[in-house]
Amino acid sequence: MGDAIRQARSLVEELAGKQPESVSGASSSEDGGWTVAVDVVELSRVPPSTDLLATYEVSLDASGELVDMVRARRYVRGQADED
Repeated sequence: MGDAIRQARSLVEELAGKQPESVSGASSSEDGGWTVAVDVVELSRVPPSTDLLATYEVSLDASGELVDMVRARRYVRGQADED
C-alpha cells in the first residue's frame, strides 16, 4: 500500500501541479490495483481555515501505472460533510 500512496501523491503533484497535503483514503481493487484519495490545497486564503481544498482520486493498476485520475471533490477547509 505504501508504494501506491507514494505513486499517487507523485502523480497528483506532477499532473495537477499541486502539492499533496494529505491522503484521506486508499483501497485495493479485485485486480490488485489501488484507488488513493489525495487532498491538495487548490486556493490558499487568509485565514487558512477558509482555504479551498480538493480531493483527487487516483486509480493505479497492479503494476502501479496510472489508470485514472479525477478531482472528486472541492471543499472549504474545516467544512464537515453532511451525511
